[in-house]
Amino acid sequence: MSIATSSSRTRGPRFGFIGQLSRHKGGAFGLTIILLFVALTVFGRVVAPYDPNANDYLSLLAPPSSAHWFGTDELGRDTLSRVIDGSRIAVAVAFLSVSIAMAIGVMIGVIGGYFGGITDAVLNRSQDILFAFPTLLLAIILVAVLGPGLFNASLAIAIVYSPRFARIARASTLSIKTSEYLDAARLAGVGAPTILIRHILPNVMPPVIVLAALSMSTAQLAYASLSFLGLGVSPPQADWGSMLSKGRDFITIAPWLVIWPTVALVMLMLAFNVLGDAIRDVLDPSHSTTKSPETVK
Repeated sequence: MSIATSSSRTRGPRFGFIGQLSRHKGGAFGLTIILLFVALTVFGRVVAPYDPNANDYLSLLAPPSSAHWFGTDELGRDTLSRVIDGSRIAVAVAFLSVSIAMAIGVMIGVIGGYFGGITDAVLNRSQDILFAFPTLLLAIILVAVLGPGLFNASLAIAIVYSPRFARIARASTLSIKTSEYLDAARLAGVGAPTILIRHILPNVMPPVIVLAALSMSTAQLAYASLSFLGLGVSPPQADWGSMLSKGRDFITIAPWLVIWPTVALVMLMLAFNVLGDAIRDVLDPSHSTTKSPETVK
């Protein structure tokens, strides 16, 4: 009995979070959809029925059929294959842009919140300047300066989204830095870098992780908007935003060119939103809906 108890305690910190998240209805749904898109990102070219960039001039704007389940576009390219191939860009942008934004924002928020004074004022005002611009407008300006492309668009979105992470990291740092255990660490001669990395950063990360999951959906929407305007990847690379942009010209005669990229985009955004809510419920005990046997009795 004691061995089993010890084993469960050992596995708890490692597998407790993932286990709770997978048992959460929203978490299970979000993880399933996201893992499906990740699988398409890795194996998309294998499972796609056609080459996404291959033209078939005998099947221009062909409606959905057994040969082309999602129909074809104005160049005869298979829409299903292009939607699958476009998932690579969608997943890459979501993770890349939010990861960069999180790294920049958390660093700014933690440093400003911990040191305070002029350091906090300068860093906080720089984030306020970014907040003053509409998100999409600032992203368009940055991409226009940096140039179109996957990485430049992701970097522009990251810069625009970094204030979100800076704000939440700063607020968490301000509430933590006056804790008694940090005072004890300072009295013991622990340096500021060690305190930031070992003591403050781990306590700041839970709300940051929730924000990251929620931001991936809006980041993907922002990139789709940039791609719709021609500021994304270069043709003929399949991309949901560019597919929507080109499909609008044929929406009355070939609505499938708009429907399927939209469905894929909405599903990925919904999965990230639901997963973010599930992570919040798991990390925050006040959102827990599970009850112990003692509570039920």
